[in-house]
Amino acid sequence: MSIVAPGISGLPPGASAPPSGAAARGVGPLLRGWREQRRVSQLELALRAGSSARHISFVETGRSRPSEEMVLRLAEHLEVPVRERNALLLAAGYAPRYAETPLDDPAMDALREGVERLIQGYEPYPALVMDAMYNVLAANQGIVMLLDGIPDALLVPPLNAMRLTLHPEGMAPRIRNLRAWRGHLLAQLERQIALRRSEPLRALYEEVAAFPVSPDPDPADDEGSLDGVPYFALPMRIEHQGQILSFISSVSTFNTPMDVTVSELAIETFLPADPATAKYLQAKVS
Repeated sequence: MSIVAPGISGLPPGASAPPSGAAARGVGPLLRGWREQRRVSQLELALRAGSSARHISFVETGRSRPSEEMVLRLAEHLEVPVRERNALLLAAGYAPRYAETPLDDPAMDALREGVERLIQGYEPYPALVMDAMYNVLAANQGIVMLLDGIPDALLVPPLNAMRLTLHPEGMAPRIRNLRAWRGHLLAQLERQIALRRSEPLRALYEEVAAFPVSPDPDPADDEGSLDGVPYFALPMRIEHQGQILSFISSVSTFNTPMDVTVSELAIETFLPADPATAKYLQAKVS
């Protein structure tokens, strides 16, 4: 499945628009909001950024206009997402630093081809690429196999990984340890909401958290062990054609992204948690 790019024009799905009236209010209140959310004192931020608590206070109250370099330095130490760093720069009166290149732009050819080779090379194990809203941009045959039998209504692009997994007509009925896996996914969403302060992500959380949850087919699957052997990480245990498959998932992002689009991409891979799962996939996916 080739990488697609839903919603590329304007803000992509899941992106946080700059706060209304941010430029008029100035950068100070925005920086204060990020600092308070990260639970960092003015003194601690000043020490990290090589400044003074007095200067940080003046910036936050609008008594001092920070340089472009200072805005970026503070944003880095506050772990402000790349998209929101552009919003801070605009509010401070500077031009955005980070481009937002559409995935279908020729400049992204190497990235697209590299990511596609990566997830295809991971076969027969499942792997997919998502944007900031958990919309699936690309997936390999391992993922396609797991989606077999899902109603067409849930497969209309853009596919949403959270919705597909937790919807009562999606993968949820097949997941043997649904309550534990659901808890893991909702906690992951909560962390992303706190990091990005994204209203679209919060709306997605409220939607999927409201899905009904049936009792797990086998309550023992939530007890933290498989056949008496402790898990080294929480697996997703899912039934496929009568076989129980067990996967450990890992999510990767790009190191030090310099583009908004790239900063919001994530690659999720599913590693077999037992020899039986690996053997089954090797026989099924070719």
